Amino acid sequence: MAEVITGRTHGLAGRRGSGYRVSGHHVITSAHVVEASDAVLRVRFDADRPTEWATEARVVFASAGADLALLELTDLPARVPSALAHPRFTGLPDDDVTVQVSAVGFPLFKMRQSTVPADHAETGRPTRYRDSCHVDGRVSVLSNRREGTLEVAVAPPSDEVGPNRSPWEGMSGAAVWHRDAIIGVVAVHHRADGLNRLAAVRVTRWYEALEEAELEMMRRHAGLPPHLLLTEEAFFPPLPSRLLSLVNPAELWQVTDAIAALPSLRRLDGLDTLLEEVDPRLAAQRPRAGSLRFEVHGLLRTCRRYPGTFAAVVDALRRWEQDSEEVHHVEHVLRRLTLKYG
Repeated sequence: MAEVITGRTHGLAGRRGSGYRVSGHHVITSAHVVEASDAVLRVRFDADRPTEWATEARVVFASAGADLALLELTDLPARVPSALAHPRFTGLPDDDVTVQVSAVGFPLFKMRQSTVPADHAETGRPTRYRDSCHVDGRVSVLSNRREGTLEVAVAPPSDEVGPNRSPWEGMSGAAVWHRDAIIGVVAVHHRADGLNRLAAVRVTRWYEALEEAELEMMRRHAGLPPHLLLTEEAFFPPLPSRLLSLVNPAELWQVTDAIAALPSLRRLDGLDTLLEEVDPRLAAQRPRAGSLRFEVHGLLRTCRRYPGTFAAVVDALRRWEQDSEEVHHVEHVLRRLTLKYG
């Protein structure tokens, strides 16, 4: 994570913000963090740590519509590697799901008094500083769709900064992560949403709001893919090995009904052929209930006893069904459960 420190323009104090280093020489942050800066723009890493380093930076572009800025680090210290792998970017499905996310930034409420003794003031270390804040939160995907942001629910800080300021000031620009991918950048704290809510611009919004030249710079310097994959297959996470043991009875029946509706299983001997392909143990314990629905339900209960067999069943069904509407519904149900229990 990066701490973005602006200079002063026309006698006005600069801004503080957060960011993330997306390549050896580039950092992303929020556009409003750097919009009023003059030539003095610094980016700092690992402040007051043995690995601390800082450098001046210039704004490559700042898009008000996407509230995104790309900064170029202009004077990397010799000890800092100039090569860095790009992060992965992805989008969330526009669906009724809630996912776990995290972000690291430098908000106002993390202001601290330095413990450096007064006789060491010549070292240049500040008497007051902002410490890092690592937040874990949850995003309910269908919130804030019109604004194009993600609503990030987090643990609230105390509100000791007064009614005219937000304790979250300085968190803007922090990358929001879901698992190993960036899905957004913190942009604003809406007071009306409460102290436990932040809004982050969605990565999907960048493709709508950025100019083509800006998108190209993000591709070249940040590794943004030309087209963000939003299909269910691209976002389908690995099935937890114990998923069927975690779901409640009603959810298990939802999985049952989705699978029992697949055309490949409704044909003659469809279930027998599937079980023989997937695992002999499942074939040997094939339930016989006279109803495909109850036989599939029995199969799922059997899969609980053999780790990995349910994922193998799902993979086989995907191959059989190719791109059918019914298999997309199965993936929709499983994706929602995986995000809930995974």
